[in-house]
Amino acid sequence: MPFYNPDERPATELFPGIFTRTFWGEKILISLLDMQPHGDVPFHSHPHEQVGLVLEGELELTIDGETRLLTPGQIFVIPGGVEHRARTYDKPAKAIDIFSPVREEYKF
Repeated sequence: MPFYNPDERPATELFPGIFTRTFWGEKILISLLDMQPHGDVPFHSHPHEQVGLVLEGELELTIDGETRLLTPGQIFVIPGGVEHRARTYDKPAKAIDIFSPVREEYKF
């Protein structure tokens, strides 16, 4: 099926206060993230390339030891195998993450 309504897909909680709805094809996966205030995605790495876009709120990202506070419209690129972390503060945030290849464990 080539068309989806994200509101019709149940959200999955990845970490406390971090929710996603995922959609995928053969070689790419998109994750729509809703991050509650004080949400934290702890340091981790994976072999997948990851590109993201902040849609709403503020999102603090640490990628390979460099930390930035991102706001709506800002984009980040994380090469495969690089350690990174994401967190929110007093406000919620929304973001889109795109992974290649597909993260099989995110096929909810």
